[in-house]
Amino acid sequence: MFMTDRVVSQDVVSFGSECQGCYRCIRECPVKAIRVERGQAAVIPELCVACGLCVEACPVQAIKPRLDLPRVKAMIASGRRVYASMAPTWACEFPGLDSSCLVAALKRLGFSGVGETALGAQAVCESLAKTLSDADPGLFLSTTCPSVVSYVEKYLPELAGTLTKVPSPVEAHCRIFKEMVDPEGAVVFIGPCIARKDESDRSVDTIDAALTFRELRRWLREEGVAPEKCVPGEADRFFPEPSGDGFLYPVEGGMSDMIRASGVDRKVRFVTVSGLQNLRRYLRGLSPESLGAPVFLECFACLGGCINGPGGTWEEPGLLRRNRVEAYANLSDAPGHLLLLGSDAPEVGEDDLKNALRRVGKNRPEDEVNCGGCGYGTCRELAAALALGRAEPEMCVIHMRNQAQKKANALLRTMPSGVVIVDRNLHIVECNERFARLFGEQAMLVYRAEPGLKGCILSRILPFSHLFEIVLEKGQDIHLDHYRVGDVLLDITLFSIEPGETVGAVMLDVTRRELKRDKIAQRAAEVIERNVLTVQEIACRLGEHMADTEMLLRSIAEGYSEQESDDCGRGEDQ
Repeated sequence: MFMTDRVVSQDVVSFGSECQGCYRCIRECPVKAIRVERGQAAVIPELCVACGLCVEACPVQAIKPRLDLPRVKAMIASGRRVYASMAPTWACEFPGLDSSCLVAALKRLGFSGVGETALGAQAVCESLAKTLSDADPGLFLSTTCPSVVSYVEKYLPELAGTLTKVPSPVEAHCRIFKEMVDPEGAVVFIGPCIARKDESDRSVDTIDAALTFRELRRWLREEGVAPEKCVPGEADRFFPEPSGDGFLYPVEGGMSDMIRASGVDRKVRFVTVSGLQNLRRYLRGLSPESLGAPVFLECFACLGGCINGPGGTWEEPGLLRRNRVEAYANLSDAPGHLLLLGSDAPEVGEDDLKNALRRVGKNRPEDEVNCGGCGYGTCRELAAALALGRAEPEMCVIHMRNQAQKKANALLRTMPSGVVIVDRNLHIVECNERFARLFGEQAMLVYRAEPGLKGCILSRILPFSHLFEIVLEKGQDIHLDHYRVGDVLLDITLFSIEPGETVGAVMLDVTRRELKRDKIAQRAAEVIERNVLTVQEIACRLGEHMADTEMLLRSIAEGYSEQESDDCGRGEDQ
């Protein structure tokens, strides 16, 4: 049985520090198994079906498959005999290479022998031909693709019982090796499929490890082995023999043709579907009982089949890759090459292109993330449209976000107040240095290690985090004057940014201002007190002088009156 108890493994690994935040991986993921935290994307293992579309979509290769190469090297180094199960798509990965040269190269890496996975596909198709010939009407889903199996089990569990009870070609081939060739040996699958790593976790007794072609290329480079330069010996050939029709299983319709060739009853209908989104459209809400005949559904997670797997390094068109597979299987006279048509994109001078790239912040090759958020396939296509006046810089999502972030950072740095923004869990989203300085050296040490204090718990820094909870709950702004925190006085304004989600606060240290005001008030009081004393003294002294003056003036007036009376008497006498 192919289906075993599910073992959750990290088949696809994301590297948040390299993520540019373009979210292209989310757009491409058919099951949305991507989590974004602090602007960085990460794969959710329990939701992932390891289709690898996110790996292909990521413009900066921040999402990578799990690396099993060290484990395979360790197997070989331990002295254990290790065999390779080579996927038919090697003819696409190493176009024009003779199979004996490939085998010789793998033996130089330490493999004891190399066989073709296609031999397992032939055995599977013979078994399926017998099963389908005796089958009642209903649905029979192929188990060739481990991503499809995982998708059905997780997202269409009502149809899990329709998965055919036969092993995948890889598992079948590994069983052949272990049962007929070397029971003590290890078998490693090599091909373009990331999901085979998940299958190796499910089938630990059969498939010992799974490598992608990318991992194989890396290994060959590390060891300095060039397959095209290897001189094969007589024993350097696929063991025990090259495959025939089984080589067709990586292409759409290949397994169906092989089952028909094995002699199946004509009442069986064969349908091929590739791409998980298409598979969902085919199966969502389906009642297998409603089918009037046995229907074998050949399923692929990758559009076009395994020839478009995410673990390959190929650059040739998909049609050419299919032709190579069919040619190797001796089913067609496919040409060795195809004429590639030129691009329809308008020609723009290199200087104009560079200037346009600079307008959207693409000053270095690594800045060209090619996320597709602008509607164009690459950053250079957008730049060409800019140069021709057909686009605007604002169409570049990453550029606009970076510009907005730069402006926000500049404002935060230059503001005289401390600023902090927190989420609904009271975790800091952003803050400036002045905010950290308000709350001591410890906060500054954390700020230097993590600028912006992103993710820090607010209550560990502020003694009044409850005020933020009030704003989150009620959505009303709060303003406090002269709020004392230890020896510091703060003017605080808290405001809602997104009701119930985000709160901001502006804090101004007014301690010095208030101290200065107190000093001025104290000095003013002292001056006033001195003035009052002076006034009182003056008033007192003025009071004494006024009495003396009054007495003096009265005596003078009295004297003057007496003299005037005497003068008048003398005049009358005369």
